[in-house]
Amino acid sequence: MSEMLNAHPMRQVLNDEAHARPPAAIEAPARLSSLTLLFERDGIGQWEALIRLTRSMGCPPPEMEKPYYTGVGPTLTIRWSLHTEFVRYTFILPGAGDASFAETALDRVPLEWLLALPGSVLVALHALLLPAGDAPTLSADAASARWFGGHDLIGAEIGDGNGVAYTDLRLHADPRIGGGCSRFVLMDRGMGPFQKGRMLQRLFEIETYRMLALLALPAAKQQMRTLDELSLQLRAITESMGAPRGDDAQLLAKLTALATAVENLVAQSQYRFSAARAYYQLVERRIGELRERRIAGLQPFREFMERRLAPAMETCETVVGRQDRITARIQRASALLRTRVEVQHEEQNRALLASMDRRAALQLRLQETVEGLSVAVLTYYAVGLTGYAAKALKAIGLHLNPDIVTGAAIPVVALTVWAGVRSVRKRLRHT
Repeated sequence: MSEMLNAHPMRQVLNDEAHARPPAAIEAPARLSSLTLLFERDGIGQWEALIRLTRSMGCPPPEMEKPYYTGVGPTLTIRWSLHTEFVRYTFILPGAGDASFAETALDRVPLEWLLALPGSVLVALHALLLPAGDAPTLSADAASARWFGGHDLIGAEIGDGNGVAYTDLRLHADPRIGGGCSRFVLMDRGMGPFQKGRMLQRLFEIETYRMLALLALPAAKQQMRTLDELSLQLRAITESMGAPRGDDAQLLAKLTALATAVENLVAQSQYRFSAARAYYQLVERRIGELRERRIAGLQPFREFMERRLAPAMETCETVVGRQDRITARIQRASALLRTRVEVQHEEQNRALLASMDRRAALQLRLQETVEGLSVAVLTYYAVGLTGYAAKALKAIGLHLNPDIVTGAAIPVVALTVWAGVRSVRKRLRHT
């Protein structure tokens, strides 16, 4: 007998999920670089790339069953996480160097490995983590001039005032990354190592999920134009349905083609729009976790996202709503058209039945006429046979007048034939 309760087979896995992708403990000053790459197939190539990197950097090998990895090398800490459609690398280099972006953590990564990475870069960013003592009175304008090329900044006090984060969310030139890299600066005012790691992770995730959410925007704009065209086609079809005479079969075929086109649009975009909605919710959640405080003259992260990202997401939601509405309109139009076609078919069937009734009445009259002729013909032949029989009997010596016998037989034979035909007709009606 077992001396302990049986554990659910998924208990350990579910418990470990709460500790997945833990934040790194980072001491200031430090330089960080992060890459987010999209991939279309499974993550096998991503595992191979990570293994090559850990070998070249002298880090411990990763565990294949875990979708995240943290390895500390002689000069660089590597953090890696694998998701459904993207993989993210974060490189942490202790020390601030000259406290600029002239030298970054990505410089310590082998260029050959970087160029061989599978997938396409969606997010690339560099970050500086500096003690507030390095710039105790640094203003936003000075920070912009020093690190961001004079661009307008987005920033706020974060962590209940224990840190200050700056970014311009622009792409700055980097010779290794096509399109350039974003920049973040986090000033530490007394955060603990894990709090600094959490805040940097949240900043990186905000940028990553923002870009992933925006992947749906080009599709939404394209489908907006396509839905305009489909809506005009549907309007033309519904107007044609109001005509007193029209080819309903042709209209129904057009509606079917229109419904197919809309369903194709939904199939092409359903995953992307659903993912955008989920990523946008993650952005809002991560911004809430920053615990922002406004800095005079700067736009905080939440305000920027509400002004720039929220309209893009509303566009996507509008397209989803239009897809649903045009689908409902097509269904209503199809139902109306099918109803009209069914009514027309019922009218045609009623007319056909009336025509069949008329034909049956005509056939009955014709049958009665034929029956009358049949009685006359049968009577003629039977009376003729009776006349021949009377002549034969007269020839053998009977005193008969064939003409009289023939004349007398006519009514008898006629009544007999008529009664026989009527009896046969009654039996046929009852079968």
